[in-house]
Amino acid sequence: MGKNGRVVASVVLVGLVTFGATVARADDDDRQSQCRGLPSQSALRGALEAAQAQTNGGFGLQMWATVVNRDGVVCGVAFTGNNRGDQWPGSRVISAQKANTANAFSLPGLALSTANLYTAVQPGGSLFGLQASNPVNTDVAYGGNPADNGQVNDPMVGGRIGGVNVFGGGLALYNASGRLVGGIGVSGDSSCADHNIAWRTRNTLNLDYVPAGVSGDASRKDNIVYDITPQAGQMPGVSASGWGHPKCSAAATTIAGSLPPTK
Repeated sequence: MGKNGRVVASVVLVGLVTFGATVARADDDDRQSQCRGLPSQSALRGALEAAQAQTNGGFGLQMWATVVNRDGVVCGVAFTGNNRGDQWPGSRVISAQKANTANAFSLPGLALSTANLYTAVQPGGSLFGLQASNPVNTDVAYGGNPADNGQVNDPMVGGRIGGVNVFGGGLALYNASGRLVGGIGVSGDSSCADHNIAWRTRNTLNLDYVPAGVSGDASRKDNIVYDITPQAGQMPGVSASGWGHPKCSAAATTIAGSLPPTK
């Protein structure tokens, strides 16, 4: 290659590097814009760790948490253990499903936790089949390098995860202005403990200015409801309110009734 060829090649290479850096900065700026007002990954992890360390009525297992914005775009993923294998690996995507569900089925004036959906999706329920709607985006859920799972650069971040989950652990996020800004999902223990941990995590993040819910508890508007009466030959039983969730343990039930009030 002659001198002129080398010069041209150098100019092209510099241009490509500059272009790549510009695109990367644009992507970062776009993500920051999409996730404005939501917790950073480090804040999410800190709040999750504080919640998991408390007695929650489960097995005391390590946890995953995911936050999505109002469009269902993943803004942060975190875990409490020393590495990604300290929590159930399957709970990473479940936490994202829960975050997506709580966001997707809550409104500016009415919050539904994932726990509130359990009864309605059972056979014969008014929302039967909801679980099959809005499927998980598998490219987002399972793409990228697993070594990055739960880190700032988790491969789910920036993608729309989708998915519907209908047991405890997902809550809508409302800021101090009462604005619905997204959802949080927590997974890794019993579904009842997941709910308690998600609730405490949201409270620590100060995103629990919930306007209204279906729990019947004015102090904890979108709390889990334990009003299912067992029926012979029918595993789910009958929920008096239509929003009930099965009990996991007496401890988890008691703890749910004393969680921090919504603001």
